[in-house]
Amino acid sequence: MLLLPTDPWPETVEHVRRLEAWGYDHLWVYDHLSWRRYHDRPWHATYPWLSGLATLTERIRLGTMVANPNIRHPLVLSKDAMTIDHLSGGRFTLGIGAGGTGFDADVLGQAPLTPGQRADRLVEFTHVVDGLLRGELTDHTGDWYRIRDARMGPGCVQRPRLPIAIAAGGDRTLRLVADLADAWITYGDTSTGDRSERGTEAVVRRQLDIVTARCLDRGRDPSTIDRIYLIGNTDARPLRSVDAFVDFAGRYRNLGFTDLVFHHPRPDDPVWNERAEIVEAIASGFPLEADAAR
Repeated sequence: MLLLPTDPWPETVEHVRRLEAWGYDHLWVYDHLSWRRYHDRPWHATYPWLSGLATLTERIRLGTMVANPNIRHPLVLSKDAMTIDHLSGGRFTLGIGAGGTGFDADVLGQAPLTPGQRADRLVEFTHVVDGLLRGELTDHTGDWYRIRDARMGPGCVQRPRLPIAIAAGGDRTLRLVADLADAWITYGDTSTGDRSERGTEAVVRRQLDIVTARCLDRGRDPSTIDRIYLIGNTDARPLRSVDAFVDFAGRYRNLGFTDLVFHHPRPDDPVWNERAEIVEAIASGFPLEADAAR
């Protein structure tokens, strides 16, 4: 489940406790200072928000979808992630991406980067975070970041470090997934112009081939990487009914995906505005009244 950090805190806590009680495995949040159509609406800070939820939940995993190099330094991010890992008792997954081109791309006064530059930065960023979280890196001088005499005590609860999930769609970033990731996040590739279900599945298959080939080249078993598909950025609308969701989940299970993530429906959102009841219905396996009537 992906929950936007825009609601009042008591309402958020109520949502998350219900999701945990219904048996959802993980909860994710975007890492932005503001975001698209929510630009002029409340938007809480990502890591304090996750820290609060870490202390108020017991089982559900928490994660970033995804940490944003446009606004994060790898050392500070690693410290935040390590701390949430402790607050949650080892239930934190650090999702990392290349950073987008919207509001966050220049909010700190920086010049927006090209796709190639963002990919280059992501590779360095992720290697640095990996080394820091393992306690193996104290100094670094690269094209994008410099670190001197870093300290990462006490280290992560999860060993050898907390899981890293990399959002990737292009050749270079998919190779990075095979090199470093514990999980891979994708929603296909909306830049191709084909947002159809069939077109998206074709893109995902090509991405899978790249990850698999890279894993085999470096002697890694591809099945050691969890595969996470993020729903909601293409024409597919599997939350219209339980039957539609089951069908969608089956197709992506056949592709080897281990997890699906969808946005919690919001009645005031122009895209993710399915009936809120679908969230409990999917968890329980029972159809909504409209489904049962068919």
